[in-house]
Order: sequence, then C-alpha cells, then structure tokens
Amino acid sequence: MPRPLLGVAILTMGNRPTELRELLDSVAKQDTQPARIVVVGNGTPLPPFEETVTTVELDENLGVTGGRNAALERLRSFGDVDVVIDLDDDGLLIDQDVFARVQDLFEHDPRLGIVSFRIADETGHTQRRHIPRLRTGDPMRGGPVTTFLGGGHAISTRMLEQTGDWPEEFFFTHEETDLAWRALDANWTVLYAPELLLQHPRTSPARHAVYHRMTARNRVWLARRHLPALLMPIYLGAWILLTLTRTRSIAGLRAWFGGFLEGVRTPCGERQPIRWRTVWRMTRMGRPPIL
Repeated sequence: MPRPLLGVAILTMGNRPTELRELLDSVAKQDTQPARIVVVGNGTPLPPFEETVTTVELDENLGVTGGRNAALERLRSFGDVDVVIDLDDDGLLIDQDVFARVQDLFEHDPRLGIVSFRIADETGHTQRRHIPRLRTGDPMRGGPVTTFLGGGHAISTRMLEQTGDWPEEFFFTHEETDLAWRALDANWTVLYAPELLLQHPRTSPARHAVYHRMTARNRVWLARRHLPALLMPIYLGAWILLTLTRTRSIAGLRAWFGGFLEGVRTPCGERQPIRWRTVWRMTRMGRPPIL
C-alpha cells in the first residue's frame, strides 16, 4: 500500500491568532509535510497566510461539525488526500514525526479508519476526559477504542466515503462518538495512539455557555440514531444517574434536562442502529454502548 497523502484541517473562530500561528508553524516543522492544509474561518474572516494554506471563510459559525465538513469539502476538491488530520487551533505539535507516524499507521492497516492522538497540557498532564476509554489510569496505554478525541485525530477518507461525514445537527459534543460508532459498525478500526501528542491547554468543556444543553441533547440524539431499541433506555438511564451524581450546579442540571427533553422531541437525522455484533465488539473492547 503506498504512503497515504495527508491533509490538515483547522477550524478557528478568529479569537486565537497567536495560537493558530504557532500551530501552523509546528505543522511546517513536521518531517513529513501534508499535501494540503485548510484553515476554516467559522463565521469569521481570516488573515492572509502562506501560499501552502488554503482558506475557507464561512458566513456563520456552523459549529465543529459544520466547520469540519466544510474543510472536508475543500480537501476533497483537490482529489489527492487519503487521510485528514483535524487539529484544534490552540493545539501544538511538539514532536516533528507525528505526521510520519500517522502515515505509518494507515499504511500498515487498510481497515484503520480513525486514529486518536493523546492530548496533554504543557506539563504533560492528560485530563481524564481526554482518555477515550473507561479505564483512564494510564493515558499512555493505547489500542482499539470506541470513541476518539476531537482536538487531534486522523481520519481515512475511504472510511468517510462509507460512513458519511460529521453529523452537522450536533454542532458540538458527542460528534466524535457518532462517527466512531458508524465506523465500528462498518468494520473499521478506531485506534488510540498515545505516542501521537497534541499539546493543548487544560480546559473545561463547561466553559461553553451551551455545553450542558448540547451534551444532553446530543447524547439523546446519539442513542436515537444508533442504538438498538433495547439498549436506548439503559444507555440514557445510566447517563441520567451519572449526571445527577457528577453535576454540582443546579443551573447546569436544569440546562442538562432541558437539553435531554430537546433531544427527545426534535429531529436527529436518519436512524441507523448499529448491529448486535458491533455491540458485542464494543463490549469486548471494554466499553459496551450503555455507558
């Protein structure tokens, strides 16, 4: 299998110009250069960049999902990208061989669909929410997983041809799990590769004002779109209990349950439940789709 050609996609809302510049500089220092680099201005104009960077300016903020789909559309127009690497605009590639390692992984496994990077802050700490499995004690333990990290990952364009792109309705939160479940159901592998590091500031997802509402809404949509009917109440019931246990803010709980009801009442896109053999595969990997 020939070495896959890489494309890089970066979304920005224009509020991190220094971090974006540093990220692009770290991309330029990679031992293996991508065939294409696309920067999407998600509802914001973009400054001029070097000739190697293609820009896409969206009239409005379409969220993570809409922005990534816009980047995919532009990358596909070139016709020469096999793997798309999505990077947060405030991330940083510390090692210079990240892209070469990505090529190695995809070159040696034709059924590899998604590779999740390890995300760590400037001290080397990886937050629990950035480890894509239930056992989070050792962030350096890689292997097959059932979801992946949005801040830094690589996706096969061949896989996307089969599974479809990002679920635009989601805007943000749980869009990675939606895509990962579709990939697993189509017999692709989702791999957590902790040797691929993206440095990223330590943050809380709750910094976004709509986080609690969209988290709940999208979790319900995820279940409605992809879970066998028998598992839907188990999955949603488990997350109601976990949310009641973990959330300390009354305002946060009110927003979460408002989003839950929104997820029940509103359209969520086409229903394509995963097969029971996919459920069993996920269970053997340590994360049955009830948590």
